[in-house]
Amino acid sequence: MERTMNAGPDLATLATAVGDATRIRMLELLMEGRALVAKEFAFGTGVSPATATAHLQRLEQARLVRATRQGRNKVFRIATPTVARMVEALMTVAVRGPRVSATPEPLRAARYCYDHLAGRLGMGITDALLRAGHLSLRRRAFALTPSGEAWFQDFGIDLAPVREQRRHFAHRCLDWSERRDHLAGALGAALAARVFSLGWVERQPDSRGLIVTPGGQRGLKRHFGVL
Repeated sequence: MERTMNAGPDLATLATAVGDATRIRMLELLMEGRALVAKEFAFGTGVSPATATAHLQRLEQARLVRATRQGRNKVFRIATPTVARMVEALMTVAVRGPRVSATPEPLRAARYCYDHLAGRLGMGITDALLRAGHLSLRRRAFALTPSGEAWFQDFGIDLAPVREQRRHFAHRCLDWSERRDHLAGALGAALAARVFSLGWVERQPDSRGLIVTPGGQRGLKRHFGVL
């Protein structure tokens, strides 16, 4: 029994790893979808580089981040999409009740959630796809309908490589500011990448917030009825 309980990731280790405000902030920084080095974490959290490195070691031990070498630098990313969903869920719990109104307006309007679109922009696109019958609701995921298959192809997204990814295809991700599910998973990431490639949105400096460009306002209105 004891061997079974100790197999796999240790829940106590996981709880300890996310039970520190600095480490949670580090995970939030990685939710922008970028890889960062220890000095960038130190700057973003207000701690020394040595302290940031120690925190990163705890996160790596808990399998919440993964590190790779890029030249002389060690860069860190969110370990898996599952970890990203966990962080988003923690943020949802943290902003329950009246604290939601304190969320910065740019983040509520449009933001990057690991690798997909969130906030009112992400929800507006998801709602439009549901209304058009391109997506349907399942218990824990969205399902792509036949009309959705055609729509995504026409929108410039090749679904074959999207389906081959070893992750959820069309995950339902609870939006922590809107309190409803937006499109995530491999399909959500592909849609976000396409919106970026069209130049419809741009990153806000040092933030997960997104700026909708003038061309994006026209394109989003035309395709999704979203301003």
